[in-house]
Amino acid sequence: MTYSGEVKVGGPADVHELKDLMITKIAVGPMNNNAYVLRCRATDEQLLIDAANDAHALLGTIGEDGVASVVTTHRHGDHWQALAEVVAATGARTYAGREDAPGIPVATDVLVDDGDVIRVGQVALTARHLVGHTPGSIALVYDDPHGHPHVFTGDCLFPGGVGNTHKDPEAFASLIQDVETKIFDVLPDETWVYPGHGDDTTLGAERPHLPEWHARGW
Repeated sequence: MTYSGEVKVGGPADVHELKDLMITKIAVGPMNNNAYVLRCRATDEQLLIDAANDAHALLGTIGEDGVASVVTTHRHGDHWQALAEVVAATGARTYAGREDAPGIPVATDVLVDDGDVIRVGQVALTARHLVGHTPGSIALVYDDPHGHPHVFTGDCLFPGGVGNTHKDPEAFASLIQDVETKIFDVLPDETWVYPGHGDDTTLGAERPHLPEWHARGW
């Protein structure tokens, strides 16, 4: 089956099969959050991005192999509702951006800074600190050696724009600058974008609209 990234709460997960990594996307909770289970194909180690909601569904997606790590992309409550239960069930290490960790009511084992590498088995993910939606939001970049990059953007980049900056001009300026310099300026158009809510996109689909985003201020 071809991966589309189109998932619905209560519906089946969608699986993106890469040579070294399997990415399983599932939608959970009343705010239609996306959670992503990443499995290293060489070691079967797994990592979860955003234990957002519905621990039962997330643990079912994780399966009996468990999960070694859980990365929380930012401190907003809809992204960590199931974190405590998932960690209790699996003993997973927790990761979050240094500036957002104090706002997450589950202890963060590893504080993440810009450029840090988080590993799942033999696969390396590079954290990019994106300031504006929250002070400590992080995106994770997988530079696939066999193809194009993949980036998990949390609530910092969606189809059609950057994340909500609550009509704060300084926050918007910060976020769009970080997204441009750390994502668009260094990754190719083929880069696949996995956001915190809704459908996936690519940088190539969004790049032509950057001037519009600047002009509208959100």
